[in-house]
Amino acid sequence: MSTLYDVYAIGNALVDLEYRIGDEFLRQHGIAKGMMTLADDAAQARLLAALDVAHERIKQASGGSAANSIIATSAFGARCYYNCKVANDELGGFYRHDLIAAGVATNLGERRPDGVSGTCVVMVTPDTERTMSTYLGITADLSAGELDMDALRASRWLYIEGYLCTSDSARAAVSAARAEARAAGARLALTFSDPAMVLYFQPQLRELLGDGIDLLFCNEDEALGFTASGDLDTAIGHLRQIAERGVVTRGRHGAWAWTQHSVIELPAHEVEAVDTLGAGDSFAGAVLYGLSQGWSLEDSARLALRTAAEVVSQFGPRLPLARYRELLAEVRA
Repeated sequence: MSTLYDVYAIGNALVDLEYRIGDEFLRQHGIAKGMMTLADDAAQARLLAALDVAHERIKQASGGSAANSIIATSAFGARCYYNCKVANDELGGFYRHDLIAAGVATNLGERRPDGVSGTCVVMVTPDTERTMSTYLGITADLSAGELDMDALRASRWLYIEGYLCTSDSARAAVSAARAEARAAGARLALTFSDPAMVLYFQPQLRELLGDGIDLLFCNEDEALGFTASGDLDTAIGHLRQIAERGVVTRGRHGAWAWTQHSVIELPAHEVEAVDTLGAGDSFAGAVLYGLSQGWSLEDSARLALRTAAEVVSQFGPRLPLARYRELLAEVRA
């Protein structure tokens, strides 16, 4: 089968609802700062009601970690497919339209199952740290039955979102997708997604990793936590056993990229950060673009660092679509 897509991603489909808050709000509501917390429908509704009393909703966008990544990959110019699940409600329709408007092919059709689409409430404090409360809704029921195997078989890369480890049916879907991708000769990439996944769902996360992958994304806290290491050199030594290549992002300290033969330390671009939401997702999207186009990991990571710097200097997880191509031109020059 000829290649139709550079990257096929599978992940949660969440509508991001972003608010600017103070630390006091988190303390009042007993919310762990800087973490992603899973909430049920009632808890999410109470949180939104409390936020809407005195806080303005800054932005609403189709989201989910892998969705943010794949939209960036597509915006750079790659051919991309996003496999996910939303309901036949207003937010589900918004989500589908947003993906298609970004040029991303998807399994989502006009007719979708009844239920409630997932939401992610993103709370940004003055220090730019983002704290998230996620109600998965119908996306928690993502299963192997929703996979588009024809599209997967026609893809160069399969990108797996670590957040999927919290769902039994989603882990089964990832297992089926991994097997199909390997049989078709596609490469496998995965992101740990969040320190909470490493802390609370490590056995399930290891299930997503299976017998190993070709490319791993994580931040410094996730790398150290997953490997129970005290320093990055040791952590990368362990991570090399499960991923041939990978990148550890370190915020304003840049990133470390590894292959089986070397570790490359890359500096960050200095910017005034206002919102860290989506920086890691856009970083992964840029790397996936570069690798899918035959770039080296180092060159791909340099594009990713430039992109992440742009993302943190504005509110929201993504840039205007035209800006990705401008950044690509800058980095090439």
